[in-house]
Amino acid sequence: MKFIYCPQCGNKLEKKEIGDEGMVPYCEICKRPWFDMPYACTITLVINELEEVALIRQGYVSDQYYVCVAGYIQCGESAEESAGREVMEELGLEPESLSYTKSYYFEKKDMLMLAFEAHVKKKDFCLSGEVDQASWFSFEEAHSRMRKGSIAIQLLENYFNEKK
Repeated sequence: MKFIYCPQCGNKLEKKEIGDEGMVPYCEICKRPWFDMPYACTITLVINELEEVALIRQGYVSDQYYVCVAGYIQCGESAEESAGREVMEELGLEPESLSYTKSYYFEKKDMLMLAFEAHVKKKDFCLSGEVDQASWFSFEEAHSRMRKGSIAIQLLENYFNEKK
């Protein structure tokens, strides 16, 4: 998110040097900086007891590639709550365990993606309206259905490389 106007008073912000931060949008009326920030999101690799991965397809994301479960962190919720909620909403699966793995910056959409691994029991999916399709895949199948270089494929590769 890039600030042009002060969110408190509506004044047009000016660039001002703020210590080591460099030139930062600043409100002369409120006397405070407004640091530009990325949108906070979670991305979750969902794994069952057979080491299969649940991937989804959403037409508004891609009609060709599968992706991991992802979504925006809502006000008042932690990243862990967001990741668990998104798995429940998009797949209808309750995570038995959830662990943070690392963060990724997605420049194209100015997002800070906080990556998680969710372990679930293999069940049929109960998809949300925003998910067109979901399937369980082996590592090799999942890898072949994901966009090369994507954050989702990096998350998949990191998980299985650590298992070796």
